[in-house]
Amino acid sequence: MSDRPDIGDSIPDIALESPDGSALRIADFKGKPLVLFFYPKDDTPGCTTENKDFTELKGEFDAAGIALLGVSKDPPAKHGKFIAKHGLAAPLASDPVENGLADALGIWVEKSMYGRTYMGMERTTYLVDAEGRIARIWRKVKVKGHAAEVLEAARAL
Repeated sequence: MSDRPDIGDSIPDIALESPDGSALRIADFKGKPLVLFFYPKDDTPGCTTENKDFTELKGEFDAAGIALLGVSKDPPAKHGKFIAKHGLAAPLASDPVENGLADALGIWVEKSMYGRTYMGMERTTYLVDAEGRIARIWRKVKVKGHAAEVLEAARAL
């Protein structure tokens, strides 16, 4: 899939929805680096761990002037419950079910489990520079230690 945006490309400015239902755009973060982490589903073991890890380091991201945003296709109300249940501090956004940001980035992909194929989010993190260009991409993320690795890379921007 060579048509996926890559390092040096601008991140597409496709509207997302915050848990309170308001629109959120990638352009809203221009002027500061942004860590955009995409995960498959709220309240599943790996996704909960990943969100908690980013929450734990949020103060360090803030101190370094780096914005955080977690994205999945879960609806805003589900994000609200997920945030409340686990005390998450990293902001979350909902990606449109069709033609969303994950689709534009090529990370809404066909997956298969137990012989069943379905569409799902490929766990991917993007480090976006202050001008809105992709500085680094982590594909098929392994959760353990990921948030700390991203923080280190973001500080080096």
